Amino acid sequence: MALTLRSSPTFINPKDTKGPKTPEEFHSSASYPHFKPLCLVRAKSSSLEATFPRKKTSFSEGMNGEKREMLHGLSGGHMTSRRVPVFVMLPLDTVSINGNLNRPRALNASLMALKSAGMEGVMVDVWWGLVEKDGPLNYNWNGYLELVQMVQRIGLKVQAVMSFHQCGGNVGDSCSIPLPPWVHEEISKNPDLVYTDRSGRRNPEYISLGCDSLPVLKGRTPIQAYSDYMRSFRDVFNDYLGGVIVEIQVGMGPCGELRYPSYPESNGTWRFPGIGEFQCYDKYMRASLEASAEAIGKKDWGKSGPHDAGHYNQFPEDTGFFRREGTWNTEYGQFFLEWYSEKLLEHGDQVLGAAEGIFQGTRTKLSGKVAGIHWHYRTRSHAPELTAGYYNTRYRDGYIPIARAMGKRGVVLNFTCMEMRDGEQPGEANCSPEGLVKQVKMATRAAGTELAGENALPRYDERAFGQILATSRSDSSNGLSAFTYLRMDKRLFEGENFRNLVNFVKSMSEGGRDIRLSEQDTGHTKLYVGFLNKQDVKTKEAVPA
Repeated sequence: MALTLRSSPTFINPKDTKGPKTPEEFHSSASYPHFKPLCLVRAKSSSLEATFPRKKTSFSEGMNGEKREMLHGLSGGHMTSRRVPVFVMLPLDTVSINGNLNRPRALNASLMALKSAGMEGVMVDVWWGLVEKDGPLNYNWNGYLELVQMVQRIGLKVQAVMSFHQCGGNVGDSCSIPLPPWVHEEISKNPDLVYTDRSGRRNPEYISLGCDSLPVLKGRTPIQAYSDYMRSFRDVFNDYLGGVIVEIQVGMGPCGELRYPSYPESNGTWRFPGIGEFQCYDKYMRASLEASAEAIGKKDWGKSGPHDAGHYNQFPEDTGFFRREGTWNTEYGQFFLEWYSEKLLEHGDQVLGAAEGIFQGTRTKLSGKVAGIHWHYRTRSHAPELTAGYYNTRYRDGYIPIARAMGKRGVVLNFTCMEMRDGEQPGEANCSPEGLVKQVKMATRAAGTELAGENALPRYDERAFGQILATSRSDSSNGLSAFTYLRMDKRLFEGENFRNLVNFVKSMSEGGRDIRLSEQDTGHTKLYVGFLNKQDVKTKEAVPA
């Protein structure tokens, strides 16, 4: 039986009648076929399906031992047109703590509006803390299966994020989804399972990479736990992979990003634009550091991390390690930073290697996310990047090794802060998001790695969309293969905001050229964005493709 929808006010401003259509303006009939039976999965633990030899990748590649000042910039070049598909991130709580789809009627109407606006699809976090919360290898995919079926009916695509981190405590986190309870049980017995800073503060966002290969999760290693989870996802969603589900983004750290949790916002620990702190003080990371130091005959270097690296909210020049001619630029500093960054690269390679074996042959892209740490980028040491695990300084390109590591497995590098301009940032923070994005574009081009992007903070204005358009173009460096907009909320569907989004999507479909929809919409687009005349009232109905 057909059911006429009027969506919930969750994503809607019903009083706005001047802008393009929001979900509230859909007076559509949508039939609801029965869902497939709900899916509760009990899986058997297994080792990785395939073993991938890992070639050690040094952050000093290409340096030839020579210290020189690197200018991270772009030369001019020829621009080519290329369609850039646009996705939208769904709310963090799209699936509830009980494993059910939240506000399905409102979500259905919102997805129809996105489809009508020309959107390619949506991105959703597939939370480890929700799916496997009832016990090891006990998976509940119900809410996500319902979501994928809804998206399929509407004609959109899905980017599914394997979210092995907790939600809560970072920029934009609007709800709390911790790691699975049984994982927290193990952490309570052994607090060294999570990242730890110099003062002993534990961070429960993500399991420390120091124990990646140890059976610390009720007999399984973290890599095996992540692998079993992805394998179960593949088996349950096999009919949708390569069709509706076009991309699997593999979480590798806090916020799903390949990095250390060096700038946690929870409890006011860190505030922008602080330099953050190294996260290498759990017993597993300390043991690794000690072994690396002994291997080169410098046992004293393995006793601890840098003693002069300061605190979360200091500036580089306030510290002995990060100041202009600080310890970072000494033989000891180079040893420590190589060890710290290469441990992160090895972790990413292990997780991506597992994902590559599991999703091979499914016609689904793999991607990995790298954080856009743009503050203090104009300083020599790039301190916030160093504490996060990116060995990028005035003399060293830290993004080429990351791009190569992803590129060798055919993984798309997804980078943030695409919407930001240098002139919008506070002067004292020495920010350069534009310079950082250019450097990453050059690194992915040099490595032959596909680049995708997203915005770091919610923006609805033409200026931000214009910056993304400029970044998306293919020039002498990499253009974007896709863009994911953060995030679907009620403000996005407000009149002028939604009109800006429609213009943006249209421009991205034309290879980044700034193409704006006219008030009369003479281009026969699928969404009317002008003002309505009384005689044209029939055009008020947007028709999903």
